[in-house]
Amino acid sequence: MLNLKQLVSYFCLFVIFQTANAQLGFSHEIGVIAGPVQFRSDYGSRNEGETNFGNSGIGIGIVHFFNFSYRKNYHYSFRETYFIEHFKIRNEISWNRTKLEHFGKWVDPSKTSEDAKRLRGHTGVSKNIDLGTQLEFFPLNIHAFESFTPKVAPFISLGIHYTLFNAEVNTTYANPNPLAIGDLTDPSNFYSLWNPGSVDASSGSTWSVVSSVGVRYKLSKLADLMLDVRGQYYFSDWVDGLNHQLEYNKNNDWLVWVNIGYIYYLD
Repeated sequence: MLNLKQLVSYFCLFVIFQTANAQLGFSHEIGVIAGPVQFRSDYGSRNEGETNFGNSGIGIGIVHFFNFSYRKNYHYSFRETYFIEHFKIRNEISWNRTKLEHFGKWVDPSKTSEDAKRLRGHTGVSKNIDLGTQLEFFPLNIHAFESFTPKVAPFISLGIHYTLFNAEVNTTYANPNPLAIGDLTDPSNFYSLWNPGSVDASSGSTWSVVSSVGVRYKLSKLADLMLDVRGQYYFSDWVDGLNHQLEYNKNNDWLVWVNIGYIYYLD
């Protein structure tokens, strides 16, 4: 399994290798992104605003772009094709963290059952490291945007990421058996209808599909401001450390990330 040090090393080697081949007809952009994350998991009641806004965290990342349009030194052999003027390739390494707990009617203070107490006592943390690539499509001409006509450039993207997840799970439920209070391996400390083994804080890895819609604003010849709204769907339901496997648990874990970025062109 890849660890963080390996991921960072591979990402740096990838960027260095591609930079060494810049003479093949593309330039580079580098930037930082950050913003709030809503983690949609098996915690809380699905599709409820209280759950979605309650289980929110933060994400940060470093991004790198292959820009096929921007060139410091134009050469007669360069041809402006549709791909060159409307697409960029985005590489990214990022990290997000979200505190998780149960929200909704099942944990309302009016609920006094043991299961309600189990849900109220069950909390967690989702921590994920991502490394991946996306293809970005710009409906407007990229070269025109780089010339400030216009100063705004919308885009959409689609890609795939490799994710290392490391969830934390805690419970404060006071099991009548004093020896089992807070025991994560004891199913009786968690919701009684969940299958045994529904809670597992083991670290792991998975792939995910990433799609986003955003816009860039031209700050200067060599700098852009970016606003990006991302949806990321994991190919696993264990990213949050909970997979209760009930009939209505139809979706894997996923998230929504709204980030703001600063992008610099390597002239």
